[in-house]
Amino acid sequence: MNKLKIDLNQALKKYFGFNKFKGLQKPVIESLLSGKNTFVIMPTGGGKSLCYQLPALILDGTAIVVSPLIALMKNQVDAIRGISTNKGIAHVLNSSLNKGEIAQVKSDIENGITKLLYVAPESLIKEEYIAFLKEQKISFLA
Repeated sequence: MNKLKIDLNQALKKYFGFNKFKGLQKPVIESLLSGKNTFVIMPTGGGKSLCYQLPALILDGTAIVVSPLIALMKNQVDAIRGISTNKGIAHVLNSSLNKGEIAQVKSDIENGITKLLYVAPESLIKEEYIAFLKEQKISFLA
């Protein structure tokens, strides 16, 4: 698993407080951690978010999560921040941010604080963001 020997059940308990995985979550996470391209379709409430959140917390670098819905991104960021003492663990990068907020997001990524970056698709075509993200350690794209 990408040179990682991880007890996923222990990591699940540590980060999320759950005792067991739902459905196919564990094999999906193992696939991601082994560096494989992984495509997942699950119903609403099936636990898709955990399939990328747990690997993001385990791996070095920042995972980029592409989402077109600002409200969903905010909800996901709030949920991850709820399990951490560090507010910078997760951020959004979209058109709702001012220059100061963007600077804080970039600083947290550069300093290895941010594990999950939720990005709107239109943000990924901005040359400024592309250049910045190319210089960062990105764990994976979801």
